Amino acid sequence: MAQGFSLKDQLFNAEKVSFLSALFLDAEPGFDASAFQAQVMSRLPELELKQRMSWIATCLQQAVPGDLPTVAPVILRSLPPPLDPARSDDDFGDFIFAPLGEWVAAIGLDHVDLSLDVLEELTQRFSMEWAIRPFLNHAPDRVLGRMQDWCTHSSYHVRRLVSEGTRPRLPWGQGIGLGLTDPLPLLDRLHGDPTRYVTRSVANHLNDIAKKDPGLVLARLDKWRTEARQTAAELEWMTSHTLRGLVKAGHPEAMKMLGYDPDADIAVTIDLSSEARIGEALEFSVDLTGVGKQPVLVDYIIYFQRPAGKTSPKVYKLKQAALNNGRLTLAKRHRLKGDASTFRLIPGAHRLEVQVNGVVRAGVDFELLG
Repeated sequence: MAQGFSLKDQLFNAEKVSFLSALFLDAEPGFDASAFQAQVMSRLPELELKQRMSWIATCLQQAVPGDLPTVAPVILRSLPPPLDPARSDDDFGDFIFAPLGEWVAAIGLDHVDLSLDVLEELTQRFSMEWAIRPFLNHAPDRVLGRMQDWCTHSSYHVRRLVSEGTRPRLPWGQGIGLGLTDPLPLLDRLHGDPTRYVTRSVANHLNDIAKKDPGLVLARLDKWRTEARQTAAELEWMTSHTLRGLVKAGHPEAMKMLGYDPDADIAVTIDLSSEARIGEALEFSVDLTGVGKQPVLVDYIIYFQRPAGKTSPKVYKLKQAALNNGRLTLAKRHRLKGDASTFRLIPGAHRLEVQVNGVVRAGVDFELLG
């Protein structure tokens, strides 16, 4: 993550550090709030986002020394009330509590049960999926056993931690030694959850698995459909969200599960309506011809020039629709950002392809101008 990225300043700044300091001062009268804030701010501006989490955790560990049995009561006394239980989605909490999870992970591996007690409380203030992973590596059976209880916890934040914390490819998360199938009994229980915050995590978890074992994921979704423990509408949403990676890859069985026929007889023509220049837009239209009102899932792929003459394809969504009397025309204006920090555009030969129901149906070459 780039150093100038403003998100880190929004999540960890002097005001947030002061807020955290005040909570600990209320919880522990001997806490030196001024010294803690000064130590944190002495390095915070120079650090990246994840480094800031670790640094604040280190400063807390020094400000409140001791092993976990000593400091756990202080941590718990410092916590504000849990997040609003009336909400059901997009309620991650305050990022300033993330360092508390790192602190617990740093001193709690010899006190697994107590650590899980503390993380259970912390995740109701900010999600602890990063902090739980060292414990999954250290004592997987004990953590998975506790997670079985958490599947029916009254807080959806705790229920989500079960799925999110065990994801195979958690962004920023420590790698874990679980097998792909180890968390599946937990997902079997969570997929029927009434809260989108939880079911989105389940779908993201399955999407991770699909990168290595698509068949396992398709079989699980089919099993859940048969069991009918989730509402039809929510399971349909979960299926679509789960299979998004396989859809981009054109996986035929994923397409069929979503109701799209990869073998459908559909012809596609592409019309580029403008030249392509960095900082402007690539404008094009797509004409689909087939039979009747068959459903179509249309993506487009741009093959970008990379250094040393290589190309890199990127898949983008275009439309989920149905043919109208065998025809469908779509138009797109794709911005060619010249100021993106994560992917630099290089002038030269490029290619645009259109994929329908997972199958590339047409392509056209174009020159990207500087």
